[in-house]
Amino acid sequence: MARQKTGSGRWPLIGGVAAAIGASLCCLGPLVLVMLGIGGAWVASLGRLEPYRPLFLGLGIIFMILAYRKIYRAPAAEFCTPGSLCALPQTKRVYKILFWIVAALIGLAMITPYIAPLFY
Repeated sequence: MARQKTGSGRWPLIGGVAAAIGASLCCLGPLVLVMLGIGGAWVASLGRLEPYRPLFLGLGIIFMILAYRKIYRAPAAEFCTPGSLCALPQTKRVYKILFWIVAALIGLAMITPYIAPLFY
């Protein structure tokens, strides 16, 4: 019987969120701040993160692959330790919803440089 560690499915999702936020800081960050009426010279300094954008996107994709493997190829609930998080069916449903939200964030981070000029 394979046993899954409690909470092991959330770390790839957390990494994916962090990578998506890092990838969108250069382009989406200033756009959101300007739309909220927040401005200043420091907002322009976020553009210096542009060279690191491919690195963050790559990390995001890697974390999403790991999250997919943890969520969609996880052992069935009957193989989990009774009373653990993986034994609860609603936990897997929440992880799936979070996975697709993070996937949408990474997708948004990928297309932001192409749609951001439409809002300036």
